[in-house]
Amino acid sequence: MNISKYTLANGLRLVHTQDESTQMVALNLLYDVGARDEHPDHTGFAHLFEHLMFGGSVHIPDYDAPLQLASGENNAWTNNDSTNYYLTVPRQNVETGFWLESDRMLSLDFNERSLEVQRGVVMEEFKQRCLNQPYGDVGHLLRPLAYRVHPYQWPTIGKQLDHIANATLEEVKEFFFRFYAPNNAVLAVTGNLSFEEAVRLTEKWFGPIPRREVPVRCLPQEPVQTEERRLTVERNVPLDALFMAFHMCDRHSPDYYAFDLLSDILSNGRSSRLNQRLVQQRPVFSSIDASISGSTDAGLFHIQGKPAPGVSLEAAEAAIREELNLLQTELITDAELEKVKNKFESTQIFGNINYLNVATNLAWFELNGQAEDLLKEVENYRAVSAAQLRAVAQKAFCRDNGVVLYYKKQS
Repeated sequence: MNISKYTLANGLRLVHTQDESTQMVALNLLYDVGARDEHPDHTGFAHLFEHLMFGGSVHIPDYDAPLQLASGENNAWTNNDSTNYYLTVPRQNVETGFWLESDRMLSLDFNERSLEVQRGVVMEEFKQRCLNQPYGDVGHLLRPLAYRVHPYQWPTIGKQLDHIANATLEEVKEFFFRFYAPNNAVLAVTGNLSFEEAVRLTEKWFGPIPRREVPVRCLPQEPVQTEERRLTVERNVPLDALFMAFHMCDRHSPDYYAFDLLSDILSNGRSSRLNQRLVQQRPVFSSIDASISGSTDAGLFHIQGKPAPGVSLEAAEAAIREELNLLQTELITDAELEKVKNKFESTQIFGNINYLNVATNLAWFELNGQAEDLLKEVENYRAVSAAQLRAVAQKAFCRDNGVVLYYKKQS
């Protein structure tokens, strides 16, 4: 993969790689703003903006219509660390994509009607996902249990409904001009477009947008947890569920790759340890999963499952602790470690065949370091040893470092 980069005078970073096997082009615009940048009393704004950005910009009242006329598609996502917008379009219509994305970076069409419409959409999503869905409030319960000062203590959708319900147009405008700036974004362009043409179009459409005063991020650091935290709730759900989380390192630590491999060893595929031992051999769980948050700052290692009929949450938790104890005391075999490394490598290779995936990945790696780091990911996973996995497990999977949520069916 040949990666080229260019930085505009206003601070916008362009990352590019050409793929002549397609007639399409992808534009991925990643803004360095997520839920962690919100005020604790005004949460959900980053996610609200994911919707507002499609409500019309200063010169373009309807974002979707011209893109559809150009045979393009688009979408977006928000997490606690960043906000991502992407589109794909045939190469002959690529300038439409640059025009659309640059206009909404310049300014949105701020008006009460658009805010009311998108606020209603977000509030309905909050109700649907968090209030009216079984286990939907787990994030609102588990996060503040694990984080006491860091803004990861609330989910991307926001702490509570009234934070969005009470959002004013002035607050929304202030949030936009504070974070949605060329000097706070990375534009990745992939597909069948030359680097020279990508630079020309980026300068033409994004170059005139002025830099903005983006505040320096200074987030409170989460203190080391020194005792286990537990919570039990009862809800109108079909089955009891167990949620456990352990503090882990940030995304830039070499141990991040060890945590990711540990999650795969525990639950990636039918041959994984938790599935083999606690679902198939011993029916302790009807379903179980392990994962990492993947967040930029220090994240969480999650284990969650629904006990099999007749199995108590206490017995289910004990079974998981047995498996974690094995990771702390025994070295993983070469064969098991090689299996999960091979699986990651194949996922990485096949995932980066698609030009849109490449655009997303290049933007993320450039924002969090440099785009070329994408090419070192397989090497980083390959470098993890069985001894490192055991050491990481010993440090992380102790009770004082964990939180436990018993989510019980109402009796």
